[in-house]
Amino acid sequence: MTAPEPIGFDELDDVVVHLRLSIPASELHGSLCGFLAASGRPGKQSVLNALHLEAGSDSVSAKDQNVLDQLASQSEQELGDPELGFEPLLPADDRPLPERADALVDWCRGFLGGFGLGGPDAHQRLSDEGKEILGDLGAIASSTLDFGSEDEDEDALIEVHEFVRMGAMLVFTECHLPNQSSSGTLH
Repeated sequence: MTAPEPIGFDELDDVVVHLRLSIPASELHGSLCGFLAASGRPGKQSVLNALHLEAGSDSVSAKDQNVLDQLASQSEQELGDPELGFEPLLPADDRPLPERADALVDWCRGFLGGFGLGGPDAHQRLSDEGKEILGDLGAIASSTLDFGSEDEDEDALIEVHEFVRMGAMLVFTECHLPNQSSSGTLH
């Protein structure tokens, strides 16, 4: 049996529109990733219930629910990927720079909210570096972006994106390590 095609940003955005969610697709993915990083598991409840989100539409279609369930599985696998294959779901590179930058800010906001659903135990499992990453994600999430030189702004966005990508994987890994040694050193 072939693995299903990975869920992409546009497909998730369609689900957000169908369900009339109050957050954008990038923030939804960030919330899910933060929740998973904090060792959250949707279990038998829906992804929306796990994240404390309500659909604005009357019901969630089986198709939309399948996309969300597949996204949860896909995100957890990618966050724990030893090949570092995780990517935050954001608009494609051909979209305008301000749209992509705003989506990255939304993703960070979602990640922090989702991570918070994991409770204080998740935060306590983090090393000083992991806690610093959460603080940096908070700074990004509360940013108001100004744009100047498009080339410089593009380079800056690439750098911030890579920091967010690697930081999310580090936080996920730290929260999923069985009883870290007291040195806090990862090997």
